Amino acid sequence: MTSPVPVSAPVADDIDDGPSITLVDLLTWLGEGKKLIAGVTVAAGVVTAGYALTLPDIFTARTSLLQPNSQQQGGSSAALAALGSLGGLAGGFSTKSPDELYVNLLRSDSVQRALDARFDLRKRYKIETYEVLRTALPRYIRVGADKKSGIISVEVDDEDPKFASDLANAHATEITKLLSRLAVSEAQQRRVFFEQQLKDTKENLIRAEQALRDVQEKSGMVVLDKQAEAIIQAVAQLKTRIAEREIRLKVMRTSTTPENPEVRLLVSELAALRTELARMESNTTGAPGTEGNIDIPIGKLPSAGLEYVRATREVKFQETLLAGMLRQYEIAKMDEAKEAPALQQVDAAVAPDRKSKPKRANMVIGAMLGAFLLVAGWTLWRRYDTLMRTARPEHTSRMDTLRGAWRLRR
Repeated sequence: MTSPVPVSAPVADDIDDGPSITLVDLLTWLGEGKKLIAGVTVAAGVVTAGYALTLPDIFTARTSLLQPNSQQQGGSSAALAALGSLGGLAGGFSTKSPDELYVNLLRSDSVQRALDARFDLRKRYKIETYEVLRTALPRYIRVGADKKSGIISVEVDDEDPKFASDLANAHATEITKLLSRLAVSEAQQRRVFFEQQLKDTKENLIRAEQALRDVQEKSGMVVLDKQAEAIIQAVAQLKTRIAEREIRLKVMRTSTTPENPEVRLLVSELAALRTELARMESNTTGAPGTEGNIDIPIGKLPSAGLEYVRATREVKFQETLLAGMLRQYEIAKMDEAKEAPALQQVDAAVAPDRKSKPKRANMVIGAMLGAFLLVAGWTLWRRYDTLMRTARPEHTSRMDTLRGAWRLRR
């Protein structure tokens, strides 16, 4: 029995794959169009060279700035805690200074407007409004930061090398001025906070002293007995402790929740202190069992001197509070003085002696290379199109249809 013979599919012999094109053909076509290719390439180089020679020389001046350690903290946080209740505020002002902070400050309106006023940038760059200047400045000034080293660089391009170096160095000056009025570091924030508190306390003390003087002139009282003076001093100290804890609680609530254990402890302490203050200021006698207490209610003082007692107590309170604020303010100032400058200029910009751009050689080479590729591609396409029109008549109609499809006007 013979095995069946497999039947193979018929092979069409008349399939036209079109003309075959080899590398030799491509090189031949390029050789035949070498005059056109060379001519256009040289012409592009000459035109680009002529244009490049008309461009002014641009000089780039560079300066580098070193930012402080973002994790730097004040050196006297422990001392603050040891000096009183306000020491608890030391931990409430921690701040981070990422690279973007200083880069954005260097690009801020405050710095740019100061540079514009100092160097008359709008006139130099022929710009009418500041808003247009803001969008144009990145073409002349570049600010960047190295994430690893923390170095911030400022580069300025200008036709005048001396002007470029002066403008670059001015960035360091203007950012220092800006940071001098901003609280960026932990010590700066504490100093600004206590500076404002100190100012308010001084004003309150002046008003309390004025009120005491008015009372003295009205009642004629100038001296208190020892018992009344002791009561006034105790009340003043108690009110100072309440004020200190109220300030601390106010700061803590900006960064913690009411359920925080420290917040709840402060709230309970405040309640107890306020209760004690209310007892000492009560117009009634003390509670049973307190007859031996040396504290007598202020309401039991002679009625003629009650107003004087209250005025004197307010002065004592403001004096005690002022003394505490002064301690904290001086500590914050010492911490701020110990810190390194916000930004240190590592390398000052100097007038460059060589231009940075335009790179005329690169422009000419790029133009010639681009012209060569375009003309060579056009030459190969033209020869290929001619070959296909000869080998395949239907190619002509397809190309005509393609041109018609992309023609703007039909």
